[in-house]
Amino acid sequence: MTETDFMRYAIELSRRKMQEIGAAPFAAVIVRDGEIVGEGVNTVLADHDPTLHGEVAAIRDACKRLGTFDLSGCDIYTSCEPCEMCVAAIWWARLDRVFYANALADTNHLMPIDGLTQDIRRPIGERSAPARQLLAKEAFDVIKQWVDSGEAAKLMTRPERRL
Repeated sequence: MTETDFMRYAIELSRRKMQEIGAAPFAAVIVRDGEIVGEGVNTVLADHDPTLHGEVAAIRDACKRLGTFDLSGCDIYTSCEPCEMCVAAIWWARLDRVFYANALADTNHLMPIDGLTQDIRRPIGERSAPARQLLAKEAFDVIKQWVDSGEAAKLMTRPERRL
């Protein structure tokens, strides 16, 4: 299959699942070595889960199938440019490349999500959900213990990643 074939598959998956199960029309597939190793659709409304975007579902599926959280060597094909949450999931999963069909800017007039981008870029104390820090030292001590145990290194294999 070609890059175009994988994208066409993701778009058709979004259409099919929208019609079959009422999913939102966003789907993604994860590809490694020319083979689909994960797929997912946006079931936010059906599953009452705001994190179940197509990209996140595809990442979860690929990780489960491959038995790893590290999807290095894989690409993601998604029917719409990923939102900030999905970009973060893609980064954490270490996907090599992102291919997308619709651009968020092109669909913004249909379903505006500008507030998300603006909210994320604000300092935490200025975001739409009020935030207050509690028990920082206790939580820091747990993180430090985890880092000192060597377990954190499994997640921090990229030189630019820091805790």
